[in-house]
Amino acid sequence: MSEHEELEHEELLDSMSNKLGFTPQILKTLGEIDPHFLKKYNHCNQKLLSDGALPAKMKILMALAVVASKQCERCTVVQMQSALKNGATAEEIMETMEVISITSGAPAVAACRDALKLLKE
Repeated sequence: MSEHEELEHEELLDSMSNKLGFTPQILKTLGEIDPHFLKKYNHCNQKLLSDGALPAKMKILMALAVVASKQCERCTVVQMQSALKNGATAEEIMETMEVISITSGAPAVAACRDALKLLKE
């Protein structure tokens, strides 16, 4: 990676960290392997983390429901951290959990086990 690409890579990671409150390790690793992938991912992710017709917080709660339905436990933690960073309340998160339960069942709720611990911190 050239010095310019390395600087651009670090700036992207910093930008993601500012929006999420942390940088997922998978993004650091993918960015080291393929900086262009990180750029493309960041471009798409900005749609999720930016207000539009739907506020960012709502889109992140929707993303939490989607990753829970896929039973990706680590993904639910990442989305929960992002939701909290973007102002989601415990009440909003628990209502999202109700939607997850109704639409995706107990396995999806179970995928949120570690993510829900963040509400108690």
